[in-house]
Amino acid sequence: MAKARIVPLVGEAAVRQALAGSDDRMIEATAVRYLLQMLADAAPGNTLEVRVPPHGAVQCVEGPGHTRGTPPNVIETDAATWLQLATGALSWADAVSAARVSASGTRADLTGLLPVAWRRDDLV
Repeated sequence: MAKARIVPLVGEAAVRQALAGSDDRMIEATAVRYLLQMLADAAPGNTLEVRVPPHGAVQCVEGPGHTRGTPPNVIETDAATWLQLATGALSWADAVSAARVSASGTRADLTGLLPVAWRRDDLV
């Protein structure tokens, strides 16, 4: 069974509220999951796993995949950092140099995939 998708109206509103400083955990979770969903849509595949505990994780990027156990290419970060990365408030290089992300594996790099297009006007 496929995961339920977050519709743009709900996802975009959650991202805007999270960026405005909402401290509601459900809004943060929806914003994180929506931005992960947009990343997976933009870079389909299963070579890289992007994790934002405890809210969600996606597999993305074309290339060799894995079927069992821990994937060889993993990126993990916290919700605040993911929101900044995905919306362009923080660059991938700056996040890595500040140790705000954990990236392991030769394909664990989101350069060129960030920021994600998350607003309808970005998707046109």
